[in-house]
Amino acid sequence: MIEVTLNGEPRRLAAGTSIIGLLGALALDATKVAVERNLEIVPRSTFDAVTLHDGDQLEIVHFVGGGQDDDDGWEVAGRKFKSRLIVGTGKYRDFAQNAAALEASGAEIVTVAVRRVNVMDKGQPMLTDFIDPKKFTYLPNTAGCFTGDDAVRTLRLAREAGGWNLVKLEVLGEARTLYPDMAETLRATEILVKEGFDVMVYCADDPIAAKKLEDLGACAIMPLGSLIGSGLGIQNPVTIRMIIEGAKVPVLVDAGVGTASDAAAAMELGCAGVLMNTAIAEARDPILMARAMKLGVESGRLAYRAGRMARRRYADPSSPLAGLI
Repeated sequence: MIEVTLNGEPRRLAAGTSIIGLLGALALDATKVAVERNLEIVPRSTFDAVTLHDGDQLEIVHFVGGGQDDDDGWEVAGRKFKSRLIVGTGKYRDFAQNAAALEASGAEIVTVAVRRVNVMDKGQPMLTDFIDPKKFTYLPNTAGCFTGDDAVRTLRLAREAGGWNLVKLEVLGEARTLYPDMAETLRATEILVKEGFDVMVYCADDPIAAKKLEDLGACAIMPLGSLIGSGLGIQNPVTIRMIIEGAKVPVLVDAGVGTASDAAAAMELGCAGVLMNTAIAEARDPILMARAMKLGVESGRLAYRAGRMARRRYADPSSPLAGLI
């Protein structure tokens, strides 16, 4: 027997083992790997002719998907996701367009409203016919609820209907602004957490209220960027940044995004993700906008990770001034 080091680990082999013999024993396809022996690449054409010796240092590598960015996912309530974009299911022309936009966005989570079944037309199409809940994570929300009691009741029904435990809570204060009623939101959060829900909470851009939600057990904080459906973009970057700095759970901008640059701006603040609906659904080309939003979120995240240059009050030349002709 001989002993070699294979990918950093000692391994005993029969004397006279060739590289092709080793690959066979490892059930590796010789056409899909590269082998380095004692810091030298072994040509694939010689795998059957090269005999291994005691003390050989071997590295066997192959291609895997992606790179560093593949590991740059995020987690909420123990669930891991790669896409940092969450999209909604309202305002689309039909379910088919909604499904196509979802695919273009690359999103893995989709918000769904809970509504009464149309018992008069049993043949009416359903969202689940177009967006497979086994492929995408459904996030039931309480859109349209103006009291904590209505929101809690809605999510209890959602859990019964689909078994969904991860939910999005929003309790609205009044119809003109759709601004969150934080007193009712806090009350409903406490009830839902005690009942075992994993609650992502739409809230005001208020660092104090956000901290109270986290203390109550919210699994994600979702401050508004601006009013729901307004497309005004991120109106409150300072307070959102404060919420991010003080939170131990994911913070996602929810509401107000109008275009891809708004999504990028949210991500550059350090948000874990962005939730949007109207910005995609009401675009002239929802499918194209969904793809733009995907790229906006990804570029904003990359910029945040890269670290922005410092702002300066005066110019600073890119090229040295010394040695000018």
